[in-house]
Amino acid sequence: MVLKAAFIFAGPKSHPAAHHASVKSPSVHLAVFGVASYTEAAVLAKELVKGGVTAIELCGTFGNRGIAAVTEAVGEKACVGAVKFDVHPGLDFQSGDRLFLS
Repeated sequence: MVLKAAFIFAGPKSHPAAHHASVKSPSVHLAVFGVASYTEAAVLAKELVKGGVTAIELCGTFGNRGIAAVTEAVGEKACVGAVKFDVHPGLDFQSGDRLFLS
């Protein structure tokens, strides 16, 4: 069985249609997407689940509220995990919650 998975990172001016890649190994098909907001991530996650993705990992750019938003969006249709930073070096050492919810 091949696991269909996705990794989503959040960053200003990132858009899933333009900022995406995929890697296929014998056991995992991984799609990678950039988004500009938690709302965009939640919408994307729902679309990914409709396409068969059952595991979604969120980048450390997602704060607690961003992780919750994506988890709520997919419900029990996919497992959601997260890399966790209290502040992220790629966001000028801010939490994604501070940057994307301001």
